[in-house]
Amino acid sequence: MTSAQMNAFKANGGFAPSITASVLICAVFAVLLLWGAWAMRTAYTGWAEQRLNQRQFVGVVIRFAAMYLALSFFLLS
Repeated sequence: MTSAQMNAFKANGGFAPSITASVLICAVFAVLLLWGAWAMRTAYTGWAEQRLNQRQFVGVVIRFAAMYLALSFFLLS
């Protein structure tokens, strides 16, 4: 963005564009963590009630961890 565009954004919005980017990244991670907690809790319940075996439960946890690491790499680097 040019300095004129940044000044216009700041004048109309009252905050810098970089703050918007930070808020959006935080929102993505918040949604990911909520989804991960829900997925792992659901998988644990299925495992405890013997509807899932241990391998499937560990698969859910590993997929969540991989997704979290990938998003961290892409969004925070």
